[in-house]
Order: sequence, then C-alpha cells, then structure tokens
Amino acid sequence: MGLSTHVLDTMHGTPATGMQVALYTTQGESATLVKSFTLNQDGRNPDGMLYDHTSLRVGTYRLVFDVAGYFKARGVALPEPNFLNRVSLDFGVAHTDQHYHVPLLVSPWSYSTYRGS
Repeated sequence: MGLSTHVLDTMHGTPATGMQVALYTTQGESATLVKSFTLNQDGRNPDGMLYDHTSLRVGTYRLVFDVAGYFKARGVALPEPNFLNRVSLDFGVAHTDQHYHVPLLVSPWSYSTYRGS
C-alpha cells in the first residue's frame, strides 16, 4: 500500500542511481512540491515509500524526473537542446487501499511507464 517509484536506465541496463526526482500534488494547473530526492543505487527513493498507506490520499500527483541531468552526469553526449530534459508524469490515485507503483524506464531518447504493483 502507498506510493513508490523506481527508475531504470535502459541505455546502460542499470538502475538510475543519482537521478533527481520531485514529487508534487496537483490541483488543476497548480502543483505543490511535496519532496525532492536523489535515487539510490537501486534507482529508488532512499527513504522508501513516497507516501505510506496511512498518508496517501485520493487525488492527482506529478513525478518529475531530471533525465537530461542524469545522463549528462553519466557522461552521455547529448545534443543541445536535449530531446528529453525532464520527464513529467501526471497520474491519479483513486484507491488509497491499493499500492501505486510508478516505474520509469528511460533512455536519452525514450521513456515508458505503467502502474506497477
């Protein structure tokens, strides 16, 4: 139960260690920063869940992943402007009694996500 995320670097076949991520709550066009963090060696939030089962609320959220910053730090030569800079995922939580896992699989040129468990 709760909310979590995980990022895999599909270019290198590794977790996206060191990527900067920000979590927001959203209401219409307005977004409020909840927390920012750096992914650990497993490509996850070092503090564990973003929200545990008692803190997660029905509503809309946004995760913003600093993709260009991560790949530049890994020494990948990116064009200017970058194809992907930040990946922003807007999603909704309808059932707080369920786990919402938001993984990101990313390269400098593509990404995919899904609702995991």
